[in-house]
Amino acid sequence: MSNDSLRSGELARLTGISADTLRHYEKLGILATSQRTTGGYRMFPRSAVERVQLAQRALQLGFSLYELSEILRTRDNGAAPCHRVLNLAEEKLHSLDQQIEQLQQTQAYMRRLVREWKKKLKHTPPGCKAMLLHSLVDTPKKRSNNLKRRSRP
Repeated sequence: MSNDSLRSGELARLTGISADTLRHYEKLGILATSQRTTGGYRMFPRSAVERVQLAQRALQLGFSLYELSEILRTRDNGAAPCHRVLNLAEEKLHSLDQQIEQLQQTQAYMRRLVREWKKKLKHTPPGCKAMLLHSLVDTPKKRSNNLKRRSRP
Protein backbone atom coordinates (compact mmCIF):
# COMPACT_ATOMS: atom_id res chain seq x y z
CA MET A 1 0.00 0.00 0.00
CA SER A 2 1.36 3.39 -0.95
CA ASN A 3 1.72 6.39 1.31
CA ASP A 4 -0.72 8.06 -1.04
CA SER A 5 -3.59 5.91 0.25
CA LEU A 6 -6.33 7.19 2.53
CA ARG A 7 -7.91 5.43 5.48
CA SER A 8 -11.67 5.27 5.26
CA GLY A 9 -12.00 7.89 8.01
CA GLU A 10 -9.79 10.30 6.07
CA LEU A 11 -11.75 9.72 2.88
CA ALA A 12 -14.99 10.24 4.77
CA ARG A 13 -13.70 13.51 6.26
CA LEU A 14 -12.43 14.79 2.90
CA THR A 15 -15.72 14.07 1.14
CA GLY A 16 -18.15 14.90 3.93
CA ILE A 17 -19.81 11.49 4.05
CA SER A 18 -19.75 8.81 6.71
CA ALA A 19 -17.58 5.72 6.78
CA ASP A 20 -20.82 3.71 6.65
CA THR A 21 -21.68 5.41 3.36
CA LEU A 22 -18.22 4.53 2.03
CA ARG A 23 -18.83 0.89 2.94
CA HIS A 24 -22.20 1.05 1.19
CA TYR A 25 -20.62 2.57 -1.94
CA GLU A 26 -18.00 -0.15 -1.85
CA LYS A 27 -20.66 -2.84 -1.53
CA LEU A 28 -22.55 -1.41 -4.54
CA GLY A 29 -19.40 -1.13 -6.64
CA ILE A 30 -19.45 2.67 -6.75
CA LEU A 31 -16.07 2.48 -5.01
CA ALA A 32 -13.61 -0.27 -5.76
CA THR A 33 -13.08 -2.80 -2.99
CA SER A 34 -10.65 -1.29 -0.54
CA GLN A 35 -7.37 -2.84 0.43
CA ARG A 36 -6.77 -3.57 4.08
CA THR A 37 -3.81 -2.92 6.28
CA THR A 38 -2.47 -5.68 8.50
CA GLY A 39 -4.41 -3.97 11.27
CA GLY A 40 -7.65 -4.28 9.27
CA TYR A 41 -8.02 -0.61 8.28
CA ARG A 42 -9.66 -0.04 4.93
CA MET A 43 -7.41 1.94 2.58
CA PHE A 44 -8.50 3.78 -0.55
CA PRO A 45 -6.46 5.39 -3.32
CA ARG A 46 -6.57 9.22 -3.46
CA SER A 47 -8.60 8.91 -6.66
CA ALA A 48 -11.48 7.70 -4.47
CA VAL A 49 -12.05 11.33 -3.39
CA GLU A 50 -12.98 12.28 -6.95
CA ARG A 51 -15.10 9.15 -7.32
CA VAL A 52 -17.09 9.95 -4.16
CA GLN A 53 -17.52 13.58 -5.28
CA LEU A 54 -18.76 12.34 -8.66
CA ALA A 55 -21.27 10.07 -6.90
CA GLN A 56 -22.46 12.86 -4.61
CA ARG A 57 -23.02 15.25 -7.51
CA ALA A 58 -24.78 12.59 -9.58
CA LEU A 59 -27.06 11.83 -6.63
CA GLN A 60 -27.91 15.54 -6.38
CA LEU A 61 -28.92 15.45 -10.03
CA GLY A 62 -31.27 12.55 -9.38
CA PHE A 63 -29.22 9.51 -10.38
CA SER A 64 -29.89 6.55 -8.12
CA LEU A 65 -27.21 4.52 -6.39
CA TYR A 66 -28.21 1.57 -8.56
CA GLU A 67 -27.78 3.63 -11.75
CA LEU A 68 -24.42 4.95 -10.57
CA SER A 69 -23.26 1.46 -9.72
CA GLU A 70 -24.26 0.17 -13.16
CA ILE A 71 -22.65 3.11 -14.99
CA LEU A 72 -19.39 3.05 -13.03
CA ARG A 73 -19.01 -0.71 -13.27
CA THR A 74 -19.53 -0.49 -17.02
CA ARG A 75 -16.89 2.24 -17.24
CA ASP A 76 -14.50 0.34 -14.94
CA ASN A 77 -14.83 -2.70 -17.22
CA GLY A 78 -13.59 -0.65 -20.16
CA ALA A 79 -16.91 0.11 -21.87
CA ALA A 80 -18.34 3.56 -22.55
CA PRO A 81 -21.70 4.10 -20.81
CA CYS A 82 -22.05 7.62 -22.28
CA HIS A 83 -25.32 7.00 -24.18
CA ARG A 84 -26.84 5.41 -21.08
CA VAL A 85 -25.77 8.41 -18.98
CA LEU A 86 -27.26 10.83 -21.51
CA ASN A 87 -30.55 8.89 -21.68
CA LEU A 88 -30.83 8.84 -17.91
CA ALA A 89 -30.04 12.56 -17.71
CA GLU A 90 -32.72 13.31 -20.29
CA GLU A 91 -35.26 11.26 -18.29
CA LYS A 92 -34.30 13.12 -15.12
CA LEU A 93 -34.59 16.48 -16.87
CA HIS A 94 -38.06 15.56 -18.16
CA SER A 95 -39.09 14.49 -14.66
CA LEU A 96 -37.71 17.73 -13.23
CA ASP A 97 -39.69 19.75 -15.79
CA GLN A 98 -42.86 17.93 -14.71
CA GLN A 99 -42.12 18.54 -11.03
CA ILE A 100 -41.51 22.24 -11.68
CA GLU A 101 -44.82 22.48 -13.55
CA GLN A 102 -46.62 20.76 -10.67
CA LEU A 103 -44.93 23.07 -8.16
CA GLN A 104 -45.94 26.13 -10.19
CA GLN A 105 -49.56 24.91 -10.21
CA THR A 106 -49.40 24.33 -6.46
CA GLN A 107 -47.89 27.78 -5.97
CA ALA A 108 -50.71 29.43 -7.95
CA TYR A 109 -53.29 27.47 -5.95
CA MET A 110 -51.68 28.47 -2.66
CA ARG A 111 -51.59 32.13 -3.69
CA ARG A 112 -55.34 32.02 -4.41
CA LEU A 113 -55.91 30.20 -1.15
CA VAL A 114 -53.94 32.74 0.88
CA ARG A 115 -55.90 35.61 -0.73
CA GLU A 116 -59.17 33.85 0.11
CA TRP A 117 -58.05 33.13 3.66
CA LYS A 118 -57.00 36.75 4.19
CA LYS A 119 -60.47 37.88 3.07
CA LYS A 120 -62.09 35.29 5.31
CA LEU A 121 -60.01 36.35 8.33
CA LYS A 122 -60.87 39.99 7.65
CA HIS A 123 -64.54 39.11 8.04
CA THR A 124 -64.08 36.77 11.03
CA PRO A 125 -64.73 38.42 14.42
CA PRO A 126 -61.71 38.46 16.78
CA GLY A 127 -61.45 35.29 18.84
CA CYS A 128 -63.67 33.30 16.48
CA LYS A 129 -62.49 30.39 14.40
CA ALA A 130 -62.16 31.03 10.70
CA MET A 131 -61.88 27.30 9.96
CA LEU A 132 -59.29 27.94 7.28
CA LEU A 133 -58.04 24.38 6.96
CA HIS A 134 -61.61 23.09 6.89
CA SER A 135 -62.16 25.15 3.76
CA LEU A 136 -59.82 22.74 2.02
CA VAL A 137 -62.39 20.00 2.53
CA ASP A 138 -65.43 22.22 1.97
CA THR A 139 -64.38 23.22 -1.55
CA PRO A 140 -63.07 20.12 -3.31
CA LYS A 141 -63.49 21.73 -6.76
CA LYS A 142 -60.81 24.27 -5.84
CA ARG A 143 -58.45 21.69 -4.47
CA SER A 144 -55.38 20.96 -6.51
CA ASN A 145 -54.10 17.47 -7.23
CA ASN A 146 -50.65 18.92 -6.63
CA LEU A 147 -51.13 18.91 -2.88
CA LYS A 148 -50.86 15.16 -2.58
CA ARG A 149 -47.70 13.82 -0.98
CA ARG A 150 -44.94 13.35 -3.46
CA SER A 151 -42.56 10.47 -3.40
CA ARG A 152 -38.94 11.12 -4.33
CA PRO A 153 -38.06 10.33 -7.91
